[in-house]
Amino acid sequence: MNMQKMMKELQKMQGKMANVQKEMETTVFEADAGGGMVKIAMNGKYELQSVKLAKDAVDPDDVEALEDLLLAAFNSAKAKVDDASSEKMGGLTKGLGIPGM
Repeated sequence: MNMQKMMKELQKMQGKMANVQKEMETTVFEADAGGGMVKIAMNGKYELQSVKLAKDAVDPDDVEALEDLLLAAFNSAKAKVDDASSEKMGGLTKGLGIPGM
């Protein structure tokens, strides 16, 4: 592959990556914990969009349980963002034959 052709391919890939990044930023990923007692929505920039709690999740005598459910839901939403990002970005670099990508 000559250098000029490789540069054109890299420019195309850069444009596609920008589009994927924009798409990821506006996509909302949802996750729950405790059988739906806690639901979290997060966008592709890892910004929380919403947190919903079932009334049963709020027990003043067991705040730690609610904290654990929130952590689990947040971590699950974050993992979904990570997986989607890896899948979409990895698909762009596939087939270019560039070492390290």
